[in-house]
Amino acid sequence: MPILVFVESANGIFKKSNFEAVSYGARIADQLRTDSFVINFEDLSDDVLKSLGDFGASKVYRVKNDSLKNFDAGFYAKVLFDIAQKLNATTVIFSFDYSGKAIAPVLAAKMNAGFVAGAIDLPMIDGVIMKIRKNVFSGKAIATYAIHSENKIVALTPNTVVPITTENRCSVENLEVAINPSDSKVKVKEVVKASGKVTLSDADVVVSAGRGLKGPENWGMVEEMASILGAATACSRPVADINWRPHEEHVGQTGLTVRPNLYIALGISGAIQHLAGVNGSKVIVVVNKDPEAPFFKAADYGIVGDVFEVVPKLNEAFKKFKSVI
Repeated sequence: MPILVFVESANGIFKKSNFEAVSYGARIADQLRTDSFVINFEDLSDDVLKSLGDFGASKVYRVKNDSLKNFDAGFYAKVLFDIAQKLNATTVIFSFDYSGKAIAPVLAAKMNAGFVAGAIDLPMIDGVIMKIRKNVFSGKAIATYAIHSENKIVALTPNTVVPITTENRCSVENLEVAINPSDSKVKVKEVVKASGKVTLSDADVVVSAGRGLKGPENWGMVEEMASILGAATACSRPVADINWRPHEEHVGQTGLTVRPNLYIALGISGAIQHLAGVNGSKVIVVVNKDPEAPFFKAADYGIVGDVFEVVPKLNEAFKKFKSVI
């Protein structure tokens, strides 16, 4: 029984989180002495899809259908359910990103499968039982979940498992699945895509800001810092909720989880809900005028000061540093 891994690209380019999920599925398949099949719903070239073989995929199945061009979690779950039955697969792997968070629980219900959302490492396998660790209590603790059911769904937290490259050369095949367009209940009227930015899930450096910026008109210095450092921009939930910044920049318990090499927090108090999404960062730098801000307890480096005074000075220092390297 093969392992299935669902992946989707960003404008024809796979993100690091996709490679992590493929590598994760391949390593589970190795433990079970089975194959790892990747499922993709896009009309990508063979060369692009074959790149997934570098991370252990045995075969990549391309499912082409105009009805799959627009994202619909329920519809995608139904198609994946049919694919799992067709390929006799009992375990499906997702990246725990926006798509994985939407599709995986629906598919788990359809398959009557045990589901672990937010796995942080490889499972321990004992016969039919799969034990998987994940963060709980907003990242304060780690729990081990045991899936006893035959069918299993696992969503892997991005940036927690290093993808391992292999010398595997996978094949690409078109997979024919009966698809009824009327099963899709979502009608897409418009798609607005961000461009020209470093994506949060792939960023090595993230510059994030909160309500301490006092308004969206002050975000210029944040974007300037991100531009100097080649970083992605992010924000706290309250900032996204009041529409100072787009929701795709929201990091935290109810937003994206990021684990960059460097996370710079500007004017963010550091509530536990925010920390849950960033505490896996290798280095955290905090700038806040409140010396009692909770974020300082999690920071590797902290600056007590007004962001409107500190950030411009940091930007000038970063520019000078960049000019000599």
